[in-house]
Amino acid sequence: MSTPTTEVIDTQALLARIAELEQRVAALEQSPAQGIEDRLAMVVFSGDLDKAIAAFIIATGAASMGLEVSMFFTFWGISAVKKQKVFSGKNILEQGFTAMLPGKLGELGLSQMNFFGVGAQIIRNLMKKHDVASPEELFAMARELGVRMVVCDMSRELLGIKDEELVDGLETGGVATFLGDAARAKVTLFI
Repeated sequence: MSTPTTEVIDTQALLARIAELEQRVAALEQSPAQGIEDRLAMVVFSGDLDKAIAAFIIATGAASMGLEVSMFFTFWGISAVKKQKVFSGKNILEQGFTAMLPGKLGELGLSQMNFFGVGAQIIRNLMKKHDVASPEELFAMARELGVRMVVCDMSRELLGIKDEELVDGLETGGVATFLGDAARAKVTLFI
């Protein structure tokens, strides 16, 4: 016959463990996690027309469904929110970027089959023929729907993009701005 064994409980170790868990709970209560909200956070990295169109269609669709939408324009994606090219007051490298990059949404090319700009014109004509809003109309609609548009400060500085080159009324911010939005978003996209 086997005899029942009794476990010896180390009361001090148990009390120390309970105290440690209580401290962890108290620390968590001091900094509660942010809840997921009805938000869409999007990085617009591409400066291609077709990808900018997709970004604005998704943004306007989400905003019209009641989601709070933020778009973070970085690197080549900044071209989608530019209104003009400015060369004055820039060094030679910045002037080179200005010359090579599109000066506004209307100058973006396609990611595939651009054919020196002809492809972009074909897509624009097809959109018009099928009563699809133009990229410029989609941009305006996004603004009307309250879509938050943030231009990356670091990318803007690296590429030498001046304030007067950007569409009026845009916010500027860094990666922390985007991550603050993304941390609370149900949906996060990279385009």
